[in-house]
Amino acid sequence: MQIKRDRIDQLTRALDKLEQDHRQVQETLKATSAQNAELAQRLEQMGVSVEDSLKNMKDLNQQVEELRAKERQAQARLQTFRDMLDKFKRMIESGELRVRIQRGRMVVELSENILFDSGKADLKKQGQTALAEVARVLASIPDREFQITGHTDNVPIRSARFPSNWELSTGRALTVARFLAAQSVPETRLSAAGYADTQPVASNDTPEGRAQNRRIAIVLVPNRAELPDLSPLEQGATK
Repeated sequence: MQIKRDRIDQLTRALDKLEQDHRQVQETLKATSAQNAELAQRLEQMGVSVEDSLKNMKDLNQQVEELRAKERQAQARLQTFRDMLDKFKRMIESGELRVRIQRGRMVVELSENILFDSGKADLKKQGQTALAEVARVLASIPDREFQITGHTDNVPIRSARFPSNWELSTGRALTVARFLAAQSVPETRLSAAGYADTQPVASNDTPEGRAQNRRIAIVLVPNRAELPDLSPLEQGATK
C-alpha cells in the first residue's frame, strides 16, 4: 500500500513541476509586457514614425496573446491530469493500474494479468470490471481523444489466431477499445494500435520486467489547439 501511495506522490510531484513551469511562463509574459512599454519609449526617442511604432507594438502584443493562449491551454491540460489522477486514486492504490506522465501526456497502464490470460485477447471478468471503472472516468472528460495501445514482452508467439506479437498486441488493443465504446465512451474519441515488443518500459531479461512490458496503455491524445501550428510548412509544401 505504501508503494502505491509513493507512486501517487511521484505523479503529484511531476504535476507540481509542470505547474512551476507554467508560473515561469507567466513571469515571462509580465517581462514581455514591460519590454513592450520600454520599446515604445525607445522608438519615440529615436524618432521612429508613429505608424512603425504602432506596427511593432501590434506584433509584440500578438506574441504576448499567443503566449497567454498557450498558458491557458497548459493550465487546462494540467487540471485535466490532476482530475484524472484523483479519480484513478483507488485503482492506483489497489495496483489495478499505473499512471505516468510521458512527453507531456498522461498515460494510464493496465497489466496483462488483470485483463487477459496468456496469449489471449478475450477480456477476463476481472478485466471487464476494471475497464468499466476506467470507462466511467474517460467518459466524464469532455473533448478528449484516447488511443488504446497494446504492448507485449519479447517472447515470440505463434498461434493460428496470432502469428506474432504484432497481431496479439493489436487484437488486445481493439478488444479494449470496443469494450470502452460499449461502456459509453464515444467511438469517435477512441483509436487502437499494437506495438508488440517495440516500446518496453522495463528490461525483458527478467520475469518481472517482461510482466511490466505486457500491458495495455490508454494515452490522452493532445487536442488540436495544443499542437504546434504547422500551417506555414503546409503552405510552403504546396508552392
